[in-house]
Amino acid sequence: GVDLRERETKGRGEDPYRVLYEVNAFARDYYTRQLWDDAAGESVRRYLEERGIARAVAERFGLGYAPAEWNALREAAAAHKIGDALLLDVGLLKESDRGRDPYDRFRDRLIFPIEDASGRVVAFGGRVIGAAEEGTPKYLNSPETVIYHKGSVLYGLSWAKIALRREGAALLVEGYMDLVSLVASGIENVVATLGTAMTAEQARLVARYCRRMYILYDSDQAGRRATFRAADLLLAEGVHPEVASLPAGDDPDSLVRREGPDAVRRYIKDAIDVLDSKLHELAKRGLLDSTAAKWDALKDRLLPTIRATKDLALRDIYVRRLEERVGVGRQAIENDLTRMGPLPPPTPAALRRPRERPIVLPELGPERRLILLLIKSRDFIERTAEQLGADELGNPVLREIFAALVAHPELRAPPESMSPEGVHRWGELMDDPEILADEERILQDSIKKIKVRRLDEQMADLEKSLANAAEEEQSGLVRSMQELVRQRRELDEDHWVPTARKHTHVSQPVTQR
Repeated sequence: GVDLRERETKGRGEDPYRVLYEVNAFARDYYTRQLWDDAAGESVRRYLEERGIARAVAERFGLGYAPAEWNALREAAAAHKIGDALLLDVGLLKESDRGRDPYDRFRDRLIFPIEDASGRVVAFGGRVIGAAEEGTPKYLNSPETVIYHKGSVLYGLSWAKIALRREGAALLVEGYMDLVSLVASGIENVVATLGTAMTAEQARLVARYCRRMYILYDSDQAGRRATFRAADLLLAEGVHPEVASLPAGDDPDSLVRREGPDAVRRYIKDAIDVLDSKLHELAKRGLLDSTAAKWDALKDRLLPTIRATKDLALRDIYVRRLEERVGVGRQAIENDLTRMGPLPPPTPAALRRPRERPIVLPELGPERRLILLLIKSRDFIERTAEQLGADELGNPVLREIFAALVAHPELRAPPESMSPEGVHRWGELMDDPEILADEERILQDSIKKIKVRRLDEQMADLEKSLANAAEEEQSGLVRSMQELVRQRRELDEDHWVPTARKHTHVSQPVTQR
């Protein structure tokens, strides 16, 4: 039950920038010691306590304190034979514009080490404690270096990877304190863009670990614009973005400190699809009231989102949503999309789970047909559950949908706990136009084929066991095989033909039977 942190290694010889990572690691350890072991860190320790950040959480993220002196880090590094050139290379020192020696970039600030996805420290962020002096930025970040490109790093990802996979979703916030506060409250699947606009590379990073993202940016106009830009980039990588609208003036940090994690979870539960969020915003501003306004909104704000969507099923849902809300026909929408250029093909990421958890989702005809029947004709759910268990379905996504339908036969929308793949397949089945004739026959035929396939798989497994079984184990395995053969004959009396068996100790009893 303990989450272990993943660390990635390249395994391709010596890293030419290894020494720069080591310098950053030294700086992180230095700042951490100043926070916990030095009297100067007392005010910062008190600040973290007031913000609800326990020491265990602070240590987890390597939080530290940069002393107020101009050369504290520089002198500590020199004592360890780390020269100015290396500290300048990683942005820990700044050149003086008066011809003097370089000086520490971070002074009298709470320090946040920034790690890449593999857990190496690539940069730092510093926050002023208390009110910042005029002209002094509240937050200060490392400059870009050969090992740090801010558009290719998501703060907290190195720690959140397991939680992202487990939850199937990520929460996207803007800053360090938003993320650390949420983690301190027990919400683990969080990443941050560090106050900058999301980039395509960051969207690709997210797509490696999950297929759904809840965006918790500020609810002001600038935050809405950033939300919609991020959403289009996520859609282009096969990630389904939803928008959580926090109260005006609140950010995740202030909300979770005032009302606790359950309040954040409620806003996440109430999050809406990004296209619906755009439509709501446009309607609120009166931009869907007239034909001309609708045309401008469609061309400038809505069609680009549909073009960005690489998931084919989701793209189709969006087109139908525009038909309903804007009153423009599908053909007109598709013609406009075509005039904007060829639609990009779906990316591989949009058609499979992240490569860290590859899973084969074969198209199993009887299973899909059965679930389609149950979605369209709910009266069959109880009867099906009496004859078939969810574990008998081979396709994990259809198995998940089947279990949800059995638990809640009147379910009209996928539950929050359903995986991104399940949500997409649910939408595809709900929208399937196929008319199922002779439903009773489809029900019984599908159940029979699923059970026959299951028995075939069990028989194949038994054959493998028999091939390696000790002599004293063979008789029990043969009896199990005979029972499976009996069950299969009962299910498929007219069509079953026994397969050739290689082992005489199997085939002889089966033939006699």
